[in-house]
Amino acid sequence: MTDTREPDRAGTAVHLENVSVSFPLYHGGSRSLKKSLLYRGSGGRIGTDASHRIVVEALREINLSLQTGDRLALIGSNGAGKTTLLRVMAGIYEPTVGKVGIHGRISPMFDINLGIDQELTGYDNIRLRALILGITPTQLEEKLPEIAEFTGLHEYLDMPVRTYSAGMMLRLTFAVATCFEPEVLLMDEWIVAGDASFISRARQRISTFIDKASVMVLASHDLATCQQWCNKGLWLDQGRIKQFGPIDEVIHAYQASVTA
Repeated sequence: MTDTREPDRAGTAVHLENVSVSFPLYHGGSRSLKKSLLYRGSGGRIGTDASHRIVVEALREINLSLQTGDRLALIGSNGAGKTTLLRVMAGIYEPTVGKVGIHGRISPMFDINLGIDQELTGYDNIRLRALILGITPTQLEEKLPEIAEFTGLHEYLDMPVRTYSAGMMLRLTFAVATCFEPEVLLMDEWIVAGDASFISRARQRISTFIDKASVMVLASHDLATCQQWCNKGLWLDQGRIKQFGPIDEVIHAYQASVTA
């Protein structure tokens, strides 16, 4: 496995070459019934590795290049590999096989509890997440008042986040994730979770955020949102690319397959 985190081609912002990801099932057993249940639960393909362990093949032979200006929607059923692919691009998962090349700072907007310390205050967690995102302390302090205002949490920012509700946590992480211009923006559809007033404000903010990104990749089941925000689509099926191209063509093919 090689992960360069650098562009493999001039002008290419994201480049994946023959990327595969497998997860060993150490307690999976080998009986056909158990393998069948694992297959249905994972959405991936059950296989074996070189050590004869049962594995879920979450991604298989993914080849993909994105240029500046691309807005890509990841489409597919649950377990198709959409979130796994996002995590590979973000550097959270390493490919079992293949190369990943990324040019530009990554702004991941998924796994919203990543880097959150339940015992720290809201303000302390804002600083912690900023470090994870590669934001310097000087840059953060300039943006801190605006971040705090957008969260709407006020005095709760001085309290440990273990006292927060899920909606309050969403406000906190969303505000810091969208406070700086992204280069490679990776999004999951958690953005639609939250109270109605926050969703309205968040959608306005995310639209501006997307416009500033060099490249955006969105994993979503909401095909209308995919058409609104994306110009390209990638249909995943059991970890493989089923179709890649203009968003309308990919959505049409995917809908026809679902209907059939």
